[in-house]
Amino acid sequence: MIKVIYCFRKAPHLTRDEFSEYWERVHGPIGARIPGLRRLVQSLAVRHGDGSPPSDFDGVAELWFDDLTALAQARRSQEWLRSTADEANFIDLDHTSYMVAEERTIV
Repeated sequence: MIKVIYCFRKAPHLTRDEFSEYWERVHGPIGARIPGLRRLVQSLAVRHGDGSPPSDFDGVAELWFDDLTALAQARRSQEWLRSTADEANFIDLDHTSYMVAEERTIV
């Protein structure tokens, strides 16, 4: 299984709630239509009052594919292009990180 992992901050013009709502209800369905996608997980950073520093990112998205070939095919799709174009509506594009990974389960 291959995962594409994006870490990002919300666009500065959005509140946390606006960001969360848009990401889940507008962007999520766009991304869910990417061909070959096996799983899509959105992780929203939570506020915690235990004295720890705030999270570096507001959200993490994980897109799961069978293999690198499936990922390459997905990247060429119109659905991938639509999803990428929509990111500017809710993500701070200057504060994003990205990686392609192969997952190892320890526990």
